Amino acid sequence: MAFVKGAWRILVAIKDGLVLLFLLLFFGLLYAALSFSPKPVKAVSAGALLLDLDGTIVEQPASLDPVSLLSGSGPQAKEYRLSDLVTALDAAKGDAKVKAVVLNLDGFMGGGQVAIERVGKALDGVRAARKPVFTFATVYNDDSYQLAAHASEAWLDPLGGVAIAGRGGSALYYKGLIDKLGVNTHVYRVGTYKSFVEPFIRSDQSPEAKQASQALDGALWQTWQDDVLKARPRAKVVAYANDPAAAAQASGGNLAKAALSSGLVDKLGDETAFGTRIAQIVGEPDKKRAGGFATIDLASYVKARQPANDGDIGILTIAGDIVDGEAGPGTAAGDTITAQLYKALAEKDLKALVVRVDSPGGSVMASEKIRVAIMQAKRQGLPVIVSMANVAASGGYWVSTPADMIFAQPDTITGSIGVFGILPSFEGTLAKMGVTTDGVRTTPLSGQPDLAGGTTPQFDQIMQLGVEDIYRRFTGLVAQSRRKTPQQIDAIAQGRVWDGGTARQIGLVDRFGGLEDAIAEAARRAKIDPADARTYRIEKTPDRFAQFIQSMAERDQDDGAAPRDMLSRQALIQRRWAMQAIADVRALVSGAGVRADCLECRSYGAPRPAQDAQGLLAMLAALWR
Repeated sequence: MAFVKGAWRILVAIKDGLVLLFLLLFFGLLYAALSFSPKPVKAVSAGALLLDLDGTIVEQPASLDPVSLLSGSGPQAKEYRLSDLVTALDAAKGDAKVKAVVLNLDGFMGGGQVAIERVGKALDGVRAARKPVFTFATVYNDDSYQLAAHASEAWLDPLGGVAIAGRGGSALYYKGLIDKLGVNTHVYRVGTYKSFVEPFIRSDQSPEAKQASQALDGALWQTWQDDVLKARPRAKVVAYANDPAAAAQASGGNLAKAALSSGLVDKLGDETAFGTRIAQIVGEPDKKRAGGFATIDLASYVKARQPANDGDIGILTIAGDIVDGEAGPGTAAGDTITAQLYKALAEKDLKALVVRVDSPGGSVMASEKIRVAIMQAKRQGLPVIVSMANVAASGGYWVSTPADMIFAQPDTITGSIGVFGILPSFEGTLAKMGVTTDGVRTTPLSGQPDLAGGTTPQFDQIMQLGVEDIYRRFTGLVAQSRRKTPQQIDAIAQGRVWDGGTARQIGLVDRFGGLEDAIAEAARRAKIDPADARTYRIEKTPDRFAQFIQSMAERDQDDGAAPRDMLSRQALIQRRWAMQAIADVRALVSGAGVRADCLECRSYGAPRPAQDAQGLLAMLAALWR
C-alpha cells in the first residue's frame, strides 16, 4: 500500500510539473507576443540585392499555425510572395545602391512555370538596366535552372550538376489495395477526363487521361524550353535533356563539366569563389569573411518599397485549395474570402476588381459562394477582370466565370470543367473480420450513406443525378461567361485540363498576360489612366501576434539546412509520391462532398509544404471521426 501511495505522489508531482511548465511557456509566449514590435526598416547601403530563395514562390504565403510551430509540424520551407519579388527587382533597376542582383538557389523548391517566368522577366529587366545578375546552386533542377537561364553569370558548384527532368512522371493507383482491403469505392462523376477518381477505381491511367496528360505535359515542356532558350540561346538544353548520359560520358562522368561544356552554366566554383566574384563588383561586407560580399536584405528592401495599399482597384487573391468555412492566407476558404470581399465593397470606394486565381479547385459549395460574392461586385458596376496564375482549374475556373475578361499565360493550367463525388464504404472490410450489419428502414434513404453496411441503389442514383445537375450548372455558367452554348462548352469540358495556349484557342481564355496586364485592363474599363492605377489588396493584414509567430518561424527556418548534393536534392523533389499518397487517402476518407477539383493540377504549381505536413494530421482526424 505504501508503494502505491508513493507511486501516486510521483505521478501527481509529474503532472503538476508539466502543468507548471505549460503555464510558464504559455505566459512567456504571451508576454513575448504582446511586447513584440516589427523590426524597423533597415537603411539600405550599397551592395548586391540577395535573393536567397530557400523555399517556394507563391501567390499568397500561408499563415503559420502557432500549434504547428510549437509541435514542430509546421512548414520547413519559406514562402516568397511573387509580387514581392517582382517589386524588389523592378525597384532594383533604377536604384543606384543596387550594384547587382544575386540569387542563391541551393534551397529553391519551385514555384510553378508562370511564377518563375514572371521572375525571369523581372531579371531580364535588371539586366536591361545594365546591372549584372548572378545565380549559384550546387544542383540546378528544372525550376531553378529556368531562373538561372536569365542570369548574366550562372555559377555551378564543381561537385554539383544540372538535372533537367522535363514534364511527366508516375502516379499512384490504389485499386489493388482497395480490393484486398474489401473497401467499396462509390464514385459519382461527370467528365470523361475527370481523372481525380481514377486512382481509386483503376490500377492504371485511362487512355483518355493519358492522352490529355501527354498533350498538357508536352505543351508545358515546350514553353519551358522556349523561355530558357530565349534567355540563353547558347545553351544546348534540348540535347542535354534528351540524352544526359551522353553529356556525362563525354565529360568523364563530371556532371558539372558536362553542364559547362553544354553551355548551361558560365562558371564552375564553390560558394566562396562565387562570393569573391560578387565582392569584386559590389564590395566586401563590413565584417570581412571568406566569400562574403556586401548584401541588401530582401525583406527590408521589399518593405521599404511596398506601394501603399490604398488604391481603388481591388485585388482579390484566390490561392490554394478551395474549402468550406474559414481559413488563413494560402487557402481559399469560402467564408473568409467572401467576408473580405463584401467588406471591401462596402467600405472602400473601389472602381474595379481584379481576381487573381491560383487554385486547382475544391469544394463546389465554396466555389459557388465565392462566385456569388464576385457577382455582387459586378452588380455594383465594377468591371471584373480575372488573372490566372499557375493553376486556375475546376473550382478555380468556376470562380472565374463572372469575369468580363480572362488573362492567362501559355503555361497556365486551366479548364478541368467537371464534377465528382467519392464515398468509401467498408462492408467488405468488416466482413473479412466477421462483422456484419443489419437493421430496418422506413425509406430507401434511412441510414444512408451507411459506411459500414454499404449504400443503397437509390442513394447512388440520387448522388449521381445530383452530380450531373451540378455539372450542367457548371457548364451553363461557363457558357454564359464565354458566350457559347452549353453543348459547345460540354465538348471542351468533360473534366479535361488544358494549357493556357490551347485554352485561348478554344475560348476559355481571352488574352495572354500577367497580373499587371489585368490591372491595366481593369483601369481602362474603370476610366482610369493605367499609369495612375493604384491597387488595394483584399486580404487580412497580419496582426502583431501573427507577425511574432512568423518571426519565430523564420528564425527556426534559418537553422535548417537543405540537402545540396544531386542525389539528395532529386530525392527531395521526387518525394511528391509520398505527399500524393497522403492527399489521396485523405480525399478518400474525409467525405469532402461534391467537388470541382483537379488533383493532377497540384503538381504544376508551387509545392506547399505546410499543407503536405498537415495533410497526415487531417487524414488521421478524418479516420478518427
